[in-house]
Amino acid sequence: MLLAGTKESHTKTEISQLGRDFYKGIVKKDVLKKGIEALYFIYSAMEDELERNKDHPYIAPIYFPTELYRREALAQDLQYFYGVDWESLISPSPATTLWVKRIHEVGKKDPGMLVAHCYVRYIGDLSGGHLLNNVAKKVLRLPATGDGLRFYQFEGITSHKGFKQLYRSKLNEVDVEMETKLSIVDEAIRAYDYSLLVIAELEEIGKTSKEEATGFGHSHAGAMGGEGKCPFSSGNTAAGESATYLSHIPNQLAVAALVAILAGFTAWYSLRAP
Repeated sequence: MLLAGTKESHTKTEISQLGRDFYKGIVKKDVLKKGIEALYFIYSAMEDELERNKDHPYIAPIYFPTELYRREALAQDLQYFYGVDWESLISPSPATTLWVKRIHEVGKKDPGMLVAHCYVRYIGDLSGGHLLNNVAKKVLRLPATGDGLRFYQFEGITSHKGFKQLYRSKLNEVDVEMETKLSIVDEAIRAYDYSLLVIAELEEIGKTSKEEATGFGHSHAGAMGGEGKCPFSSGNTAAGESATYLSHIPNQLAVAALVAILAGFTAWYSLRAP
């Protein structure tokens, strides 16, 4: 069900110019900065609503502020790129505003739906962040200290794989009715669609930017786990992790992780089905 429901969005992501550029190791710093801005507003909204609803029966099991929260890390990245006055220099884009509005809406009216946004974002970040951190650092020649890429550094987590397993196990402990499961899956797809809107905005920025892109000058398929083949193609047997990497292109947009949805929600749906 979820595979069929997300097929169209997956196809759109596969042909994304940003996805193709990433595969070639091409990055523009102004696109990177705008991506960080988008993430800052998205995570700020999400984490505000998590705090407001941390005792909700669906939220409490996956409430890991120390391990997962990204707002402070993103603030550090913005300060690195914009300076100490960064807060006065940023504003949410139209697509980002739509996503933020939706997060606040479900947080106030139907908090259980926050599970979808949290899973899409946090588990996706854990799935692809380690690779994208290395790629962006090398291409943009960012400091070895991690400045500018704090977003991908989960200092409270020693094992990304182990934590993802823990997170999924906590989800499985939640007693959810079938109708609610379907609603959460629908909300995850909606979050994915919002991410596509943000991607489209960043692509336009990249097209109009006069900045010269930096990059490896060649495809880095090996680093992506493929053998000379785009890791985001539907025929790749490693798609379980590779497509997640596409969701974290080095412009720091870190768009919704489709494979995190497929691997996680499909498993959850199957385990909880009567």
